[in-house]
Amino acid sequence: MSGRNKSVAEERVTSVLEAGEVPVYERPLTADEEVLAALGYKPEFKREFSLWTSFCVSFAVLGLLPSFASTLYYGMGYAGTPGMTWGWLIAMVFIQCVAMSMAELCSSMPTSGGLYYAAAVLAPLGWGPLAAWVTGWSNWLCQITAAPSVDYGMASMMLATASIRDPSYVPQNYQVFLLTALIMVAQSCISSMPTKWIAQFNSVGSTMNIIILVIVIIIIPAATTREDQGLPRFSPSSVVWGNFYTGTDYPNGLALLLTFVAVVWTMSGYDAPFHLSEECSNANIASPRAIVLTSGVGGLMGWFLQMVVAYTVVDIEAALDSELGQPYAAYLLQVLPQKTTVAILALTIVCAFSMGQGCMVAASRVTFAYSRDECFGPLSPITKQVNRHTGTPVNAVWFNTIIGILMTFLIFGGPLAAGALFSIGALAGFVAFTIPIFIRVFFVGDRFRPGPWNLGRASIPIGTAACAFVILMVPILMLPSVTGSDLE
Repeated sequence: MSGRNKSVAEERVTSVLEAGEVPVYERPLTADEEVLAALGYKPEFKREFSLWTSFCVSFAVLGLLPSFASTLYYGMGYAGTPGMTWGWLIAMVFIQCVAMSMAELCSSMPTSGGLYYAAAVLAPLGWGPLAAWVTGWSNWLCQITAAPSVDYGMASMMLATASIRDPSYVPQNYQVFLLTALIMVAQSCISSMPTKWIAQFNSVGSTMNIIILVIVIIIIPAATTREDQGLPRFSPSSVVWGNFYTGTDYPNGLALLLTFVAVVWTMSGYDAPFHLSEECSNANIASPRAIVLTSGVGGLMGWFLQMVVAYTVVDIEAALDSELGQPYAAYLLQVLPQKTTVAILALTIVCAFSMGQGCMVAASRVTFAYSRDECFGPLSPITKQVNRHTGTPVNAVWFNTIIGILMTFLIFGGPLAAGALFSIGALAGFVAFTIPIFIRVFFVGDRFRPGPWNLGRASIPIGTAACAFVILMVPILMLPSVTGSDLE
C-alpha cells in the first residue's frame, strides 16, 4: 500500500486531470490503484490478472486456428495462395506497428476504456468529445461483433462436421442460428464468473489453443494424402508464392490487399489486455507487454499455419464452393483422411469456444467502461453495475449477449450478410485502434507523457507506419469482391 496519495504529475500517466490534482480516497491505495486514480477513475475490480493470464485472454480472443478457419474464404478466395503467404507477411509487419503503438498508449493510460479515453485526452482543444465518440463507438462495434462472428463460424464448423459424418445431412440456417445462440449463452455464463475463475479458465483455454495449433501445423503436412492423389507432397514454391487465383474482378495487386481482411480480423484480439488493465497487477507494464506478445506470437504462428495450408491445398475453387458451406472443412477433406479431418475440426471447435469466451470477456469490460462514463444513457446505471457476488460486470455481459444474438439474425440473409459481421468488426476495430495513435503522432507534441513501457525515439516512426497502413486499408475493407455487371 502507498503511504500517501500522489498527485497526477507524480504518476507516469496522460490524464484528463490537471497535473497538480491529488486524488483522495478513504483508504490507502496500491501502486496500480494510484495510477488508475490519477486517470480519474475509482478502483472497482480485484487485480487478479497477470502478464501471463492477460496474454492468455488476448491469445484466446485471437484464436488463430478458429479465426483462420472462419476467414479462409477471404484469405485464399480473393488471391489464392499468394494472398496467404505474401498477404499475411506484409500485413503482419504493419499490424505489429499498430500493436506497439497501442501498447505505448496502454502503458500511459491503463484503463478499461483506454482507446476512447486516450482519444479524448490527446485530441486538440475542442475536438476531444468527437474523437472519443468516434473511437468509442467504433471500438464497441468491433467488440460487440466479435463473439457472434466467432460463434457463427464455430456453429458452421460443427454442422459441417456432422455433414462429413452423414453426407445426406444439409445444415439449415435456423440450425446454425440456434446453435450460435446456444454457444453464446454458454460463454456468457462463464464470462459472468469471478475474475480469478475467468483468468484460470482462459489460462487453460489459451494453453490448449497453442498446443492444438502446433498439433495441427504438424499433422497436416505429416498426414496429407496428396501423394495418394498423384501429387507431390507439397506444391512448388513458385506456384504457392506466384500463382494468383482469380477470385475477384480486381487486378492481382488489389486482390492481394483484399486478402488483408482475413489478417486484420484474425489479428484483432491483441487489444484485450488494454480492456483488462484495471484487473491486472502491474498494469502499466504487464498489459502493454501482453499486447505486443500477443501480436508477435500470434503473427508468427499464424504465418506458419498459412504456409502449411498454402503448400498443401489441392483445389481452391472446390474448397470455396463445397456443399459443406465451410471452406476450411472442405480443404481438410482434400488433403487428409476423413477421420483425421473430423479430429482436426473437433480440435478447432474447442479452440473456437475458448476464443468466443475470451471475446465475451473483453467486450463486457468495454461495455462496463462506457457505461461508467454514461455512454449508454438510461441503460448506463444498469450495465455499469459490478456484481457484488462475483466482482465482475455481469449485466454488461448479458447486455452484449442479447445484442449479439440479435445480430446473428443476419444468418438468414445468406453468407454475404453473415460475412458482414467480419468486415464490420475488422473495419470498426481498425478505426478505433488508430484514431488515438494518429492523434498521438500528429497532434499531441509534449502533452503525451509516456508510461514505463514506451517506444522511445521509435514511437513516431512506428506510429506513422501504423497510421499509413490503416488509411490504406479502410477503403480496401469497404470494397465489394465483384464489380460491374456482377454486382447484384
